[in-house]
Amino acid sequence: MNGIGIDVSKRRLDVGTSDGQTLQVSNDPSGFAELDLWLRERPSNQIVLEATGGYEQPVLDFLHKAGHPVVRANALRARKLAQGLGQRAKTDRLDAYALAQMATLVKLPAYQPLEPWQQKLREFVRARRQMIQALAVARQQQEMVGDRELRRLLQANITHLKTLVKRLGNQIAEQLAQQPQLTVLKSMKGVGPVVQAVLASYLPELGHISGKAIASLVGVAPMSHDSGTMRGKRSIHGGRAEIRQVLYMAGMSALQHEPRIRDFYRSLRARGKEAKVAIVAVMRKMLVILNARVRDAQSGPIPA
Repeated sequence: MNGIGIDVSKRRLDVGTSDGQTLQVSNDPSGFAELDLWLRERPSNQIVLEATGGYEQPVLDFLHKAGHPVVRANALRARKLAQGLGQRAKTDRLDAYALAQMATLVKLPAYQPLEPWQQKLREFVRARRQMIQALAVARQQQEMVGDRELRRLLQANITHLKTLVKRLGNQIAEQLAQQPQLTVLKSMKGVGPVVQAVLASYLPELGHISGKAIASLVGVAPMSHDSGTMRGKRSIHGGRAEIRQVLYMAGMSALQHEPRIRDFYRSLRARGKEAKVAIVAVMRKMLVILNARVRDAQSGPIPA
């Protein structure tokens, strides 16, 4: 079977197959319908789309609902594969071909669509994060101003943004309370409402795949850099930055309040691990534990 790749932009979808066939359709419902018919004549084990900041979401959901084996690939990973195949130029059509090669060569995790409540929660989480960023900019702006009247006007904007952040936080907490299956996430100290909301809305695979797979998916699994007798320094890269950001904050909090995590961190430091390396290990351990707890909670109680 051919591999199929789809390069996504705001207005257009460029489709390519590993044997060189191409298609270009609009990134809207009429284009999706045309694409669906075209794909049904070209069976594939994987249809790979590159993550493009959200423009790929509608077509991903459409194709998944239509029964196509779609997956979403990390943009950096896709580009490195293209370069490894000797593709130096970059156009939408060439990108689609590179994604088709990835579909042929690399088995990727199947796309896991969000439930409606997860989609709503993600929108609120994203909006809150954007408001926090705007608040930081507003505060920096005020610090650069000396005029009293202008500072007062800017303070009104800061107050408004703080109110929005608090309101969004309350609404996120209400949405979490409506999902009893998320209660297990509260079982680890350091995992507060913000972390719970990000895990629930940005990591639908949580509890459905192995600990190693979830760590790799998020980007907290150490990658080897060995050659012959040389043992290089392990590092992390790729994955889902939104989750790593909140896991870092959760890890720092867990070091203060969760004895099991604190002891784990201290043991790593005692063995000579750098602080940053130990923190990443803490993030990975927390994620693996939470993944196991969610999996166990979903499987239900063990029969007597």
